[in-house]
Amino acid sequence: MAFHEPASANCDIRFVLSVAVFLAVAAASSVVSVDARYGGGAAAGQYCSSVETIVSEELYSSLFLHKDDAACPGKGFYTYASFIRATRKFPEFGATGDLCTRKREIAAFFAQISHETTGGWPAAPDGPYSWGLCYKEEIKPQSSYCDATDKQWPCYPGKSYHGRGPIQLSWNFNYGPAGRALGFDGLRNPEQVSNCSDTAFQTALWFWMTPRQPKPSCHQVMVGEYCPSRADNVANRTAGFGLVTNIVNGALECNITDDARVNNRIGFYRRYSQVLGIDVGPNIDCAHQLPYN
Repeated sequence: MAFHEPASANCDIRFVLSVAVFLAVAAASSVVSVDARYGGGAAAGQYCSSVETIVSEELYSSLFLHKDDAACPGKGFYTYASFIRATRKFPEFGATGDLCTRKREIAAFFAQISHETTGGWPAAPDGPYSWGLCYKEEIKPQSSYCDATDKQWPCYPGKSYHGRGPIQLSWNFNYGPAGRALGFDGLRNPEQVSNCSDTAFQTALWFWMTPRQPKPSCHQVMVGEYCPSRADNVANRTAGFGLVTNIVNGALECNITDDARVNNRIGFYRRYSQVLGIDVGPNIDCAHQLPYN
């Protein structure tokens, strides 16, 4: 059930103009061949992702204005190149639907990872929503985040599955399948998520793109592919940015009025949506949604 409204005329016009400019540049260029652009005649992974056409390196740096400040433990970790390489492993991210839908998904993703890694505070320079991607792992975790009852993804002795990376991947039941999907041993080597920036972004996108019953994927929600079940309707889990927050951390943040953490996520989302020139869509909080069990 699609939640987004039809794309605005302004957005359609911008899209048409951007396509025209792209075609003109491509026709005039004698440096990059067609084969190289789409993978032939070049090293694997050198083609452009759809996200690159929306988020340039300059824009990325302006959105995460303070990520490389000396005060941020993640200084130098969350590079644009690592982000783009990760998106190439998930080609549907930022590439599904019309241009406004694509931008809205990217804004939502950036907002969620910004909240999870923020180093901002209310009176922070350039405002609290300029400090995303400051941290690369949870500071002073209160536990090892090991669910010993999960026999499919058993914890490895001495390992901690605390929050790491842009989405702050947590718990053995997330590290295990993420590692299997991405080609590393998430249970024996969870530290790779905070040691390798490519892996860090890949785990965030894996979480974003992968439905885990009874939860849909964040991607499905943001591109209008979410089909609520009867239980979802009863729980008022309506499509929108609020449902994404429910998927990410609903057990702690949803079905609560005026929750500061939810408001922080929304603040980032509003900022990124404004910069990208799109509206935020409906249902941006989860104050009246029941969390998933």
